[in-house]
Amino acid sequence: MDLLDLLKQPESKTLEFKRDLSSPGGVLRTIVAFANTAGGVLLVGVEDATRNIRGVAKPLAMEERLANLISDSILPRLILDVEVLPWHSTHVLAVQVHPSPARPHYLASAGLEGGAYVRVGSTNRRADRELIDELRRFARGETFDEQAMPDCNSEAIDFRVASESFASVRKLKRTDLDTLRLTIKHQGRKVPTVGGMLLFGEQRHHYFPDAWIQAGRFRGTDKAHIIDTLEIRSLPLHAVEEAIAFVQKHSLHGMEIGAVRREERWNLPPVAVREAIINAIVHTDYSQHGAPIRVSIFDDRLEVENPGLLPFGLTVDDLLQGVSKLRNRVIGRVFHELGLIEQWGSGIQRMVAVCRDAGLASPVLEEIGARFRVTIHTSSISAPSVDRTDQAVLDTLADDKGLSTREIANIIGLTPRATRSRLLKLVERGLVRVIGTGPQDPRRQYFRVG
Repeated sequence: MDLLDLLKQPESKTLEFKRDLSSPGGVLRTIVAFANTAGGVLLVGVEDATRNIRGVAKPLAMEERLANLISDSILPRLILDVEVLPWHSTHVLAVQVHPSPARPHYLASAGLEGGAYVRVGSTNRRADRELIDELRRFARGETFDEQAMPDCNSEAIDFRVASESFASVRKLKRTDLDTLRLTIKHQGRKVPTVGGMLLFGEQRHHYFPDAWIQAGRFRGTDKAHIIDTLEIRSLPLHAVEEAIAFVQKHSLHGMEIGAVRREERWNLPPVAVREAIINAIVHTDYSQHGAPIRVSIFDDRLEVENPGLLPFGLTVDDLLQGVSKLRNRVIGRVFHELGLIEQWGSGIQRMVAVCRDAGLASPVLEEIGARFRVTIHTSSISAPSVDRTDQAVLDTLADDKGLSTREIANIIGLTPRATRSRLLKLVERGLVRVIGTGPQDPRRQYFRVG
């Protein structure tokens, strides 16, 4: 494990810093949350706010204490990798937590209902009943939309609507409802699955009243003034097109003159909009209650937000690398057969590519509360504005090797004091990162960000 690489990163879904074990409750909550979500690394001996390295005086004794705490306090039992990492004259304790197949883990003192946690961004969130059920399903390899709906019969699926939806692809047969897992056998009779009801159920809003899309166009950059709104309660396959049409209705566009004719150019790339909306429908956690999918258009951005965290084991970085896990296999399978999903895991990468081609920043992907949000900004991106001296500092740090203030000063030809002032401003702007035990540490090193 490379301590320097870890210290360059901010706290995140898979990384947390703790100064010591004086408040073991927070440490245990983090370990539970890591195990239940996507795994992670906990560094003990590093201040979480400043990332100053305090170290631990007796690392082997602390390692034993932590092992005992985990063994006595967390159920089901967890086995962790603990490593003592040297740092100058001290040590840092690194605890590697792997995503656990025995989810959900919880604090024994609080019980399952009050002691299970998941990781959201850089915070730990207590899991409610719906999240605990989701953790259990994930551990069993099941998805919510594959579950049977025993209170209904197979006639609850509108076969005519399903057939019309597949007409351009193939002729749908009654037996295909089983193959697509739209229906399933339960206690000797055929009933719809959750996915079947959501996609083609005649009474889907009775069983899932929050399975709709709320679209809105707002003036400015917040939700203080609404211009237009639309409630989209169509079947999911139709809702995709209605949501896209609403976005295009409110998207600014101009004219691009080509070799033969003029073409309209939208400020929101249609492919990115389509992928964001389809992603929201396919990956919504339909077991949650209280809020629909939301499509919000502002003067400077589009936000597409759906109920549900990322599937357990996934991070935003995984998504950007093309790694994907379907939250809803039934819905995903149908969307795939109908050509709405081209290849598993390619949607996010396609969004990023088309935004960059359009001169826009990459979409922002984030977990907020118990929801997942994709934000597409409409402003063209530009490089950070730096003067020649700042650029010289950045160029000096370009090879990703940490340098001290004096080393940088010698290279760019300024005094250490003037160089330190420049470096502090670059740190504040997020262009440079500093690693050390504190402001007075003579061995503090600076690294370029990005």
